Amino acid sequence: MSAIVEALTASGGPESPGFLNDLVKQLWPNIAVAGACMIKGIAEPMFTVTLPAPLNSLVFEKIDLGTVPMHFSKVDVHKTENEGIKLDLDLDWDGECDIELNGNMIPKIGVEHVKLRGRLSILLCPLTDVLPLIGAAQVTFINPPYLKLTFTDAAHIANLSVIDKAIRKVILSIISSLAVLPNRFLVKLDPTVDFFKTYQPPLGVLRLTIESGSELGENHEGDGGSGGVGGLFKRLGLRDVPDCYVKVNLSAEAEWRTGTAKNTRHPEWNEAADFVVCDYDQSIAVDVNDEDTARKDDDIGVGVITVKQLLLRDDGRQELRLTHQEEATNGRLAIRGQFFKFVPDASSLEGGGGGGESEIVGLLTVLVASAFGIRGKRQELKPSVKVTWGEQIFRTAVKSDAPGVDIENPSFDQAFRVALRPGMIPGPPVKITLLDGEVETGAVEVALEDVLTSEELTLQKFFDVGEGATVRAGLWLRGTTPLE
Repeated sequence: MSAIVEALTASGGPESPGFLNDLVKQLWPNIAVAGACMIKGIAEPMFTVTLPAPLNSLVFEKIDLGTVPMHFSKVDVHKTENEGIKLDLDLDWDGECDIELNGNMIPKIGVEHVKLRGRLSILLCPLTDVLPLIGAAQVTFINPPYLKLTFTDAAHIANLSVIDKAIRKVILSIISSLAVLPNRFLVKLDPTVDFFKTYQPPLGVLRLTIESGSELGENHEGDGGSGGVGGLFKRLGLRDVPDCYVKVNLSAEAEWRTGTAKNTRHPEWNEAADFVVCDYDQSIAVDVNDEDTARKDDDIGVGVITVKQLLLRDDGRQELRLTHQEEATNGRLAIRGQFFKFVPDASSLEGGGGGGESEIVGLLTVLVASAFGIRGKRQELKPSVKVTWGEQIFRTAVKSDAPGVDIENPSFDQAFRVALRPGMIPGPPVKITLLDGEVETGAVEVALEDVLTSEELTLQKFFDVGEGATVRAGLWLRGTTPLE
């Protein structure tokens, strides 16, 4: 059995979720209260920043998540390469809620029903010999979840669809930023656990090639000519022969699109893009569109396949059957996938692996664990850490004095990554800056040559940023190699 097949089929087998559902049912009153506090604390600031006026004035007047607990099924348990335990399970919540939002110059908005579905991955790592035996739990959705909201008094709310779309978009963006791969929501069970041992790096790179399409925009199978996508084109007065391009999404990664193949139902693209993969069950979603310069582009069809399903096919090739508005069409899209795993080997960083302009030859990861020796008045300190590499700028959450927080020696436990293209290494130094609010209190620059000469291409230490303060950070460089 090849290495790729072993990796893709590794599993401890399905487990019964009965005990978990019983536990959640008993804890649901507590979970509902804690969840309501999290929703209010996280969502309201996002409303202010991301929603247009007057929706940006929305605040929660009431959050009651009801009595119906979340339900789990299809649990799969197996060990990870870093000696952790990984639980994958389906989450399904059909909750009867009582949620009220109010804002300036808009009527009160109520939500009475929430449907949330998705596949969760819970990583328990590191394992220890001291109770509670698990250092930390990291929770994430493998793919963006499905969310539907049912509003109260819907008939009396003008532009309900706009409000629904805007609120759902903010909620899903919050979920994605916190807990959709590659992001994981970290809960430390042991406050002394080492973040460097907790961090779960990505698996590797999927090189996805969009090869060709066939019968794009044709009728549904068995359709007499008046229905289907082709019939839809005629009824709407659209062109009979489309100008096709493909948009590709892999979980929360940035969207990529092909060029446009003009005036054909049987386009040939043979264009490739690289995507960083954190889990083999991540979905690849393709969306074929008809480009229109005069008006909005028209959807021809969509298809979905997981990374695992694609790589387990012969030669990594698959012909996807496209659907339009959940109905099958005659359209097909031929795709091909090749996988490269991340390894502590710099030999691939020069490039030339055939991935074109989007080729990913490696990964730079900067882990910010904690800071020590910060000086100032506890009540006024607002420490955070900024990481800069060339034009790439990242920043940890800002800490403040609160119960359970050692504000003079705060933990950040955040990781930032940069996909490396040919010619990017060694590049400029990585600058690690300690901030108090928006004021820079100290900084250090780390040359990537020092990382390249470190064992396993990993440099982890306490970096002196001046004024007696240090930042514990790790810099990891990884190259790629084909996983056969």
